[in-house]
Amino acid sequence: MKNTIQLAITDDEVLFRKGIGMLVGDFEGIELMLEAGNGQELLDQLAASELQPDVLLLDLKMEVMDGVETAKQLGKLYPEIRIIIISSYFSKAFVLNMLEIGAAAYLPKNSTPDEVEASIRMVVEKGFFYSEAVMEIIRENLMSKQKPALPGFDVEVSGREQEVLQLICEQYTNPEIAEKLFISARTVEWHRKNLLEKLNCRNTAGLVALAIQQELVQIDPSSFWR
Repeated sequence: MKNTIQLAITDDEVLFRKGIGMLVGDFEGIELMLEAGNGQELLDQLAASELQPDVLLLDLKMEVMDGVETAKQLGKLYPEIRIIIISSYFSKAFVLNMLEIGAAAYLPKNSTPDEVEASIRMVVEKGFFYSEAVMEIIRENLMSKQKPALPGFDVEVSGREQEVLQLICEQYTNPEIAEKLFISARTVEWHRKNLLEKLNCRNTAGLVALAIQQELVQIDPSSFWR
């Protein structure tokens, strides 16, 4: 993990952006590097900057370019930026849609400062963070059997890749997975990249969402987090 986590926020509410800026000032090792009022403004700033944020706090409802389209564009142009959706809209449809797009976390705007800080740190350290509320939505989706269908989904995953995928979904880091499987962290990263390519996922968050929704791993959502 970097010494300082570079953060960006895109939200059309100026007071909310400024409030986050003041809040981040109290988070050790986290720095707000840029803010934007909509997705297009964010993309313009990123194109003009030599540096990119590690994490983006992204609102959904914005003029010019909303959060959904912004997330899609970032997935194509800047897939390494981890996206945390922070929105007043916390319905099942919104959450599942953004997880499918590749959001690393989804928070309601009434989240506490501790929850925001923890989410930022977790998506940097482990690639994603699904809160209990998000896992409840995933659980309901699995129980209702309304998971998204993938026509022709037929991917062969090796035994070792299956082990790595299971541990990724259980929120273990590369070094922790390496220790459990008695392999190197570099080998774990190699398996992770292969899984991303095989399953056509842009990032770890998308990989986890697909693995859970398509039941590629044996996870009990009610006891998902360690």
